[in-house]
Amino acid sequence: MAVDKQYKSDIEEILSHRYDNGADLWTTPDKRLIKGSPFSTLESVSYLLELGMKPTEPLIEEVANLIFSTWQEDGRFKLYPKGAIYPCHTINAANTLCKMGYADDIRLQKTFQHLLDTQYADGGWRCNKFGFGHGPETEYSNPFPTLTALDAFRHSNYYNNEHALDKAVDFLLEHWTIRKPIGPCHYGIGTLFMQVEYPFRSYNIFVYVYVLSFYKQAKGDKRFLEVLEELKSKMLDRQIVVERVVPKLARLSFCKKGQGSELATKRYHEILENLQ
Repeated sequence: MAVDKQYKSDIEEILSHRYDNGADLWTTPDKRLIKGSPFSTLESVSYLLELGMKPTEPLIEEVANLIFSTWQEDGRFKLYPKGAIYPCHTINAANTLCKMGYADDIRLQKTFQHLLDTQYADGGWRCNKFGFGHGPETEYSNPFPTLTALDAFRHSNYYNNEHALDKAVDFLLEHWTIRKPIGPCHYGIGTLFMQVEYPFRSYNIFVYVYVLSFYKQAKGDKRFLEVLEELKSKMLDRQIVVERVVPKLARLSFCKKGQGSELATKRYHEILENLQ
């Protein structure tokens, strides 16, 4: 396992939670792959990849097989054994598998097509779950699932080669202008959004800039450049400083709150490379 020695304790901490939900690989006996946050199956494998574990590691391959076992013939992923399958479930599963190197898998090709076929009129993705009622703001798509979908699509042949994805980029850039909570799940751009969170887990300025930096549609847009400047202003000694991390991850060294993160800063340099 080729992981930097300084992150060995982080790997061990994450692995120590693999049976927390009642079954192996951070899941439940009935395969609830997003239960147990921040140590759910999808999240935990993402941390391991961020720390340098290779997709070819047997453990990572086991997780990939587990995620694919929830794939449906129409391209969706059923991350809970009962109940509705929401777009964010499919998007999160697809994005995780893309990070694991499966973007070319024929099953994910069907998932990408399903996502394009179900894109909402404003360019994003949304569900019919209205926990905040049916106000006019819920007529928008959900920004964070849309951003996560773009993160997945950048691994595909549709990347910078599909007008539908340009619409998704425009939708997200428009949210920078709107700022207010939108979508059925009320994603807003306020105090929490402006705090740098790492690892990437929720809708915030860092992951927003990171994902959009891959897309030609965003790179020269004044709204994107404004957000980028905001992110730059938060750096200290040329490092990304973690402003927010979920308490249960506090023991991990690579994402200490209030400290510069070497791995987060690498992601920032990736943003700069994308803009060259």
